[in-house]
Amino acid sequence: MSQGFDYDLVIIGAGVGGHGAALHAVSCGLKTAIIEAADMGGTCVNRGCIPSKALLAASGRVRELRDAHHLKSLGIQVGSVEFDRQAIANHADNLVSKIQGDLTNSLKRLGVDIIRGWGKIAGAQKVTVAGDGGEKTITAKDIILSPGSIPFVPPGIEVDGKTVFTSDQGVKLESLPDWVAIIGSGYIGLEFSDIYSALGCEITMIEALDQLMPGFDRDIAKLAERVLITPRDIETKVGIYAKKVIPGSPVVIELADFKTKEDLDVIEVDACLVATGRIPATKNLGLESVGVEVDRRNFVPVDDRMAVLSAGEVVPHLWAIGDANGKMMLAHAASAQGIIAVENIVGRERTVDYRSIPAAAFTHPEVSYVGLTETAAKDLGQTEGFEIATSKSYFKGNSKALAENEADGIAKVVYRKDTGEVLGVHIFGLHASDLIHEASAAIANRQSVQNLTHLVHAHPTLSEVLDEAYKRAIVS
Repeated sequence: MSQGFDYDLVIIGAGVGGHGAALHAVSCGLKTAIIEAADMGGTCVNRGCIPSKALLAASGRVRELRDAHHLKSLGIQVGSVEFDRQAIANHADNLVSKIQGDLTNSLKRLGVDIIRGWGKIAGAQKVTVAGDGGEKTITAKDIILSPGSIPFVPPGIEVDGKTVFTSDQGVKLESLPDWVAIIGSGYIGLEFSDIYSALGCEITMIEALDQLMPGFDRDIAKLAERVLITPRDIETKVGIYAKKVIPGSPVVIELADFKTKEDLDVIEVDACLVATGRIPATKNLGLESVGVEVDRRNFVPVDDRMAVLSAGEVVPHLWAIGDANGKMMLAHAASAQGIIAVENIVGRERTVDYRSIPAAAFTHPEVSYVGLTETAAKDLGQTEGFEIATSKSYFKGNSKALAENEADGIAKVVYRKDTGEVLGVHIFGLHASDLIHEASAAIANRQSVQNLTHLVHAHPTLSEVLDEAYKRAIVS
């Protein structure tokens, strides 16, 4: 226990990042408190990863059971498939309650003090907490900011939470609109298009940039579009943005050309999901009390150790993790950052290897990636003076995928020509979110395709898709 302080460590925000930091802090012998004003578990547990995966699991079963052609190819016939929207929504709610309870109990069991209220910095090594019982001040040798994020709603879009809503309300699945517009084709837009289309909704997907799935590797995005969008009841509008969205019955959406801003069309739909990403919840954290200014996107500046910066200089004993710093807005990245921050607090110098952190969209089938896209790898090669190459393998040549009759998929490896070092791996196909971790470990250990080609994979398994991609890299 640090002398003269109430705690060794105080964490503001009990999302996945704050939770991971708290557990690691206790294991390092730090007396720890965590402050939360809203729901324990933050965005991931309550309004993101957890409930959305429950909805995807249920709607995915509906899609599978209604795919008579696929079932017939396996020798299976089923009758009419029905579902209960409220029961599916309840499945998500129940899972949220369980995970939230497990998270809270794990903190209590390890002796972390949970303080309810709005926490903000009140000066060096000092935090105020405003709650139902008034405001109190606590001191800590170190403070970690982990406030999470909120949905980004572009100008001109009015959200009423019912007919026009974000993913925060969407995961509650309070209705299944006959026709729903989805603004954005990133992870959130893709996953909700998967849910809604499986449950019978017509969809119009609106993407401001000039291609769908703009953050994904292009080879992956093209195949994913052919499988996840084209054959489904999904209309797409690319290079077009929602200039104005007015809630109501119907919802009125004014569309314009993203580049020229020229008005194009007005559509009327039953509902509109705004899936345009998230922004950090960094307002009212008291950063000004320690001379810290957020950047133009409201991210808290940090160094590679997660230490908060002010005018490029480290602010002693203050750290920021997760969506608040904008380095990589993923729940598991926040957890990793929390652990790294604690490691540095206790004097063990560590940084985060972002290139080896994987990401996934839990569509049917799934999309996953780790490391650099081909375009980003080429840019790095031009800067550092090396050439890159790629190799691909396909699920249609994989025995396990054929046995499942789920042969739509591809694995792509991006690597250096000179050393063979793997720079990125991208997968679209059955269980892609699980397969990607082999590649993540390879990138974390800076392995080459020459070494990876000698790994032995169980047969027949989907993991052989990666094995084949590594081997093709050697002979290409």
